[in-house]
Amino acid sequence: MIKDLLKSNIYDVCETIVVMGACVPYMQTKGYEEIKQISENIYELCLEQTHINMAISKIGGMLRTGKIKKIIFVTVDKSPHCVQMHYIRNELEKMMDLKNIIIENYVIVDNELIKIKPEIIAFSKNLKELNSMA
Repeated sequence: MIKDLLKSNIYDVCETIVVMGACVPYMQTKGYEEIKQISENIYELCLEQTHINMAISKIGGMLRTGKIKKIIFVTVDKSPHCVQMHYIRNELEKMMDLKNIIIENYVIVDNELIKIKPEIIAFSKNLKELNSMA
């Protein structure tokens, strides 16, 4: 069962949680089925409706409970709203010590889960650098 991230209690978590773009189950159905095999503790988030700062605060509160050992962010690719979800990791790392938390980021393309490296996510925010490569 998918839970709404912002309407969920911060203590209602387990060792592995998935924070997923709300459109994933409809746009990438087979990829979504693969996600459910990783963890049944799935939270949906739509950054077209919710400001990223609200999501950062909520996930930060969840992490502070000490119950979470792994958090996985999953979105569709090429969405200007969904890409923000991958930036949450960096903001959380600035707020708190996450050395004991495994954080993974994925996009689903053609129902295939593709793991995204943290340095790629950080690099994607540097438009000047990207521009010099074009």
